[in-house]
Amino acid sequence: MERFVSFDGLQIAYQVWGSGPDVLLLHGFASSAAGNWETPGILDALVHAGRRVIAYDARGHGASAKPHDVEAYEHNAMVRDAQALLDHLAVTRADVVGYSMGSIVASRLVPHEPRARSLVLGGVGGRLARGRSPAARARTAAALEARDGGRGAGRVERAFRRFAERSHNDLRALAAVQRASAAGTPGDVGAIRVPTLVVAGVDDRLAGPPQELAALIPGAEARVVPGNHLSAVGKPELARAIVEFLARVSPV
Repeated sequence: MERFVSFDGLQIAYQVWGSGPDVLLLHGFASSAAGNWETPGILDALVHAGRRVIAYDARGHGASAKPHDVEAYEHNAMVRDAQALLDHLAVTRADVVGYSMGSIVASRLVPHEPRARSLVLGGVGGRLARGRSPAARARTAAALEARDGGRGAGRVERAFRRFAERSHNDLRALAAVQRASAAGTPGDVGAIRVPTLVVAGVDDRLAGPPQELAALIPGAEARVVPGNHLSAVGKPELARAIVEFLARVSPV
């Protein structure tokens, strides 16, 4: 992957594929550009549809810098990384596609980013629209840091820990992400003014129904695909939903 220096000096790893209208991909918590977009085939589907795809590893993830200091994730740092990457690549217009944490970041980015042409919020719904409470995020951080492997944590927290370990993540960096004040907090979705698709797995209990979130965004549409929060990203129906939506609202 290539790297650039973001607004605060941290190195962010990214890659660019294909040619055509730009699509910026923001992955989920404890995942990476490869795990969220490349391996499931979503990236290839977008390239084959005539798009130039820009995907990067969020700070604390993948091949990007992984600070353990909570302050490194404060002050809208992940939103500012996305803006810095668009600046670095001299992008003038982009469709923004997120999944889970990436959708939360995208919901804070798009209302204030004039380069955003359209928005796909994947892996989010009514529950995530309300944000995760500080107490829930603290429990996740504690499970990630626990020396006993998080055996005493709750079901959701143990699932986060297992997924993070399978993805070979830096657990202390991920705990710092969770402890940041804005983690899991969506932006003002009512201020989104670009065509928007909200899509989630039919069995995604973490996200909740996408229809509930879509109802809060002017003109947004909702779609359900097979799978739960972790498995939906690998279903061909998700890639198809993204490609079809962009073909309608942002034609090549």
